[in-house]
Formats: sequence, C-alpha cells, structure tokens
Amino acid sequence: MQALQLDAVHQPVAVRDVPTPTPAAGEILVRLHAAALNHRDVFIQDGKYAGIKLPCTLGSDGAGEVASHGAGVPADAPAVGSRVLVNPGLRWGDNPRVQASDFVVLGMPDPGTFAEYISLPARYIRPLPAHLSFEQGAALPLAGLTAYRAAFTRAQVQPGERVLVTGVGGGVALMAVQLCVARGADVWVTSSSDEKIARAQEAGAKGGIRYNAENWVKTLVKQAGGAFDVIIDSAGGAAFGPLLDAAAPGGRIVFFGGTLGNITDIPPGKVFWKQLSILGSTMGTEQDFEDMLQLVTEKGIVPIVDKVFPLAEGEAALRHLEAGAQFGKVVLKIGA
Repeated sequence: MQALQLDAVHQPVAVRDVPTPTPAAGEILVRLHAAALNHRDVFIQDGKYAGIKLPCTLGSDGAGEVASHGAGVPADAPAVGSRVLVNPGLRWGDNPRVQASDFVVLGMPDPGTFAEYISLPARYIRPLPAHLSFEQGAALPLAGLTAYRAAFTRAQVQPGERVLVTGVGGGVALMAVQLCVARGADVWVTSSSDEKIARAQEAGAKGGIRYNAENWVKTLVKQAGGAFDVIIDSAGGAAFGPLLDAAAPGGRIVFFGGTLGNITDIPPGKVFWKQLSILGSTMGTEQDFEDMLQLVTEKGIVPIVDKVFPLAEGEAALRHLEAGAQFGKVVLKIGA
C-alpha cells in the first residue's frame, strides 16, 4: 500500500510503498478514503513534539470502509463494507478524569492515517454518521473529540450561556463553535481576520472581533451583552491574560493548546476574586467520543473542510496548514 511517511524531522514527507497491515486478533482493517491533517503533524515534522520516533506514517484522523476483521472481533463491530471513522485517542485508561500514562494519539509512534489502510482494535473504529462524506468524516475525530471534551466534559457549557471561542479558523475552534451552538449556547469568536469572523457567523456564531484590535475585550463584552461564562482557548501565551477580563464572575476558561507559548501574566486577584476556574483539557475518553458522535448525528453537524489534497501532495497540504490561512480542516483524499 501507499503511505505518506516522515523519515526525519525538518524533512518533507514522501509517499512510500509499505506493507499493508494484517488485522491481528480483535482488530479491524480499514481501507481509508480520506485523512485530515492536524497541527500535531506539523509540530512532529518541525521536531516540536514530545517523544518523536521516526520514520513513521503520520495522521490521526481518517474515514473509510471496513476491509476485513481479525479473529475475535466483537459481534457488534462495524461490518465489512460499512463506512467508518477512526477514534485517534488510544489507550485512555480507566480514569475518565485523566488519561493513562501510556495514552497516545494515533499517527506517531503508532502508524497513522496518511495511508491506504490502517488496522486498529475494534473499539477505535466507529460508524461514520450517515450524513457525512468521507472527507467530512475524516475532518471530525480529533477536532470533534478535543472540542467536545473541552466544552462539555470539562467546562460544562449549558444552553443559553455566553461562550467565547478564540482563534477561530482552525479545526478544533470551529468544531467548538458548531458543537456549542448545537447545544444552545450563544457563541462569539476572536480571529485575526474579519473574513474568518464572518464565516464563523455563517456557522452559527453571533459575532466576533479581531484579537489584535485595541480594547477588544471591552468592545466584545459590550457586543455580547455581558462577559463570558465559558472561554475556549488554544493559544495560551501572552494572549491568555486578557481572557481573565473577558470572563464573567464564576466563569470557566478551558484550554487545550499553547501555540503562543507559556502563560506569563495571570494576576492572582483576578482569578480568586472572580471565582474563575482555569481548566486544562486534552483529547477525550471513548465515552466523550461516543457522545460527540451522537451530538453530531442528532444535530446534523457537518465539519467544515477548507481544502482537499491528493495523498501524493501531502507535503503541500502540510505547508498550507502551517501557513494558517485555512478556515476548517485540510484533508487528504486517498485512492480514486
């Protein structure tokens, strides 16, 4: 089979012919039709990710069809020929509050989804919601799981609450907007681009503001009719401090990334006097994944796909993602 592999950091990815996996006992072999990129893939390529082991087939998100079953697959597993997607969070463990020490995200060190086939334990292969194409389905797993746990398991977003999602345009932030809107929250966004804010409003956000605008917190709070009950962030860094001012008393700030680096300015008084909760979140449990799929199915949520590249143009796809101009997920089409 063909697979898009990274041989060493600071090197381009390349398509290689590698052995097609054979499903072991309890595993399902999936013929992948689409795979989505994540910034994780760029970070690995740049050597900015912990525990890098190369060469490896990258990719955490994928959708396709069940090709075959290994021995002992559960009777309720997706049937051969059925449309499925992949849960990229492997070996969470028994504690729903935090992942186990051997938890990994698919796509390094384990071979990932930038390939024609992948074999995984049946528990990580789930039915693809019927209203989604393979490209849309591939855009869902990591972003949907991360956004769902951050918004609902950790921050406990409730209908009617004011929610701020920062840095809209990326896959997780957009999924957070779509999921929170579907649950009846009033959502606002920040972005560096007026165009992205307008497109987020098309996806259900009520409004937004450029985060580089002067006095953006004061302006946005006025626009929203009050401070925010929940703030969902992935940037961290120096941009985190203003979020304390944007949060309502008793508010919850949840974050799942740190693209702007370490958080350096949190005046303690703003946290304890406003009774704020600052919450970390990473990926999610298998139950989070099932609950996310149920919400997506019930509400007919469609992940936003920015651009689709063929597998052979995976390096160009990574550079497109790295440039940061995308709105939605960047997807690889695999096969005809």
